[in-house]
Amino acid sequence: MLHPSYTDLMEVVNSDVEPGEQPVVQSRYSIVMAASKRARQIITERGVVKENKDPQKDIRYNEHIVIKCLPKPLSVAVGELYSGKVKILGDEEE
Repeated sequence: MLHPSYTDLMEVVNSDVEPGEQPVVQSRYSIVMAASKRARQIITERGVVKENKDPQKDIRYNEHIVIKCLPKPLSVAVGELYSGKVKILGDEEE
């Protein structure tokens, strides 16, 4: 299960909308598309990196090769949306 929930994410994203205005996100589809777009941006920024559930753990192949393990891009994207670090722009704002 995804935490925070879709409804929690939608409330956070739409929290800056004035009463009477159209909400930025109106459906689960919109929030999923925004999170997936941000996750693809994160993947592009990182390059090729092995993912692991434990972000503190490094994988050592030998004394010279160390692969940094990072949290999954979708988890990072959802966290950024929920914390307000990333904002979703409406159609007219892009």
